[in-house]
Amino acid sequence: MSHRKFSAPRHGSLSFLPRKRSCRHKGKVKAFPKDDASKPVHLTAFLGYKAGMTHIVRDVDRPGSKVNKKEIVEPVTILESPPMMIVGIVGYIETPRGLRTYKTIFAEHLSEECKRRFYKNWYRSKKKAFIKASKKWQDESGKQEIEKDMNRMKKYCKVIRVIVHTQMKLLKKRQKKAHVMEIQLNGGNVPQKVEWARDHLEKSIPVKQVFDKDEMIDIIGVTKGKGVKGVTSRWHCKKLPRKTHKGLRKVACIGAWHPARVGFSVARAGQKGYHHRTEINKKIYRIADGIHAEDGKLIQNNGSTTYDATEKTITPMGGFPHYGIVNCDYVMIKGCCVGPKKRVVTLRKSLLTHTKKRAMEKV
Repeated sequence: MSHRKFSAPRHGSLSFLPRKRSCRHKGKVKAFPKDDASKPVHLTAFLGYKAGMTHIVRDVDRPGSKVNKKEIVEPVTILESPPMMIVGIVGYIETPRGLRTYKTIFAEHLSEECKRRFYKNWYRSKKKAFIKASKKWQDESGKQEIEKDMNRMKKYCKVIRVIVHTQMKLLKKRQKKAHVMEIQLNGGNVPQKVEWARDHLEKSIPVKQVFDKDEMIDIIGVTKGKGVKGVTSRWHCKKLPRKTHKGLRKVACIGAWHPARVGFSVARAGQKGYHHRTEINKKIYRIADGIHAEDGKLIQNNGSTTYDATEKTITPMGGFPHYGIVNCDYVMIKGCCVGPKKRVVTLRKSLLTHTKKRAMEKV
């Protein structure tokens, strides 16, 4: 049996090793998009919560394709994304070993949901977090120190990021502890970035200020956990014949006698799921406002379209299974995304320049 490489290629990718439980629950942005000073200052990422999936019917606008000007049904995922609060500024300087934090400035007022993130046990704690940082904003010497730090950031820093947190009180889920992350500011020069961050301290940023409709984005998160699984489920190896002694959901040969070790590339049983993953090129089909009051009237038609003008919300009858009702702003993306319901996912601007018809299509 010569051509093993083609007739029986290996099962499962080695590029995702080690397949172990993620050390973080929230998706970490490991690379931000390249900075372009000609654009205005803007955020490059956002946090959302996976509510569930539904489907849409739309007309295709793809000249040359067989489905052009025809109706198609597509699966979509709803990510509830309440506005995020900016509570800090971090400046980075470049060193021969990469970026290093130079200065960190926190806002005067931090909400309880943000402070909870810094405690293991909130109700038993003294709740003293950030008292010194907030006192700086109240006396003259503190204000001068903050001003000095700001000016130093403008002079020496190459990268400016803001510390933001989600607003759990708007979500009305069981969790009270906010998710905190650093988001890089792109566009403009460094003094403009520092000024932008300063102006937006303690202010909320809605998702539509970060992303646009029809934009391609990347989604970073932790997949749905499956626990410990055998090789058949974890690596999708072939099952052995029915009559096999001592079980058939196994790898028949785990290696030669010598070297007298099991190779790293041999499929073994172990953890499946709850891995950190980045999925690229998810198209935004819609960014809609949540249920809100306008002129004393409750506006809840964020599920309506130009074709179907019925006043309805995006939430299906009885709510999204295992999630509930979507009351805040939401992002609708094409296809699926990592994680179970309620999982926090990071939305990031794409690192690529998109030129394909499918990416440029207006929905």
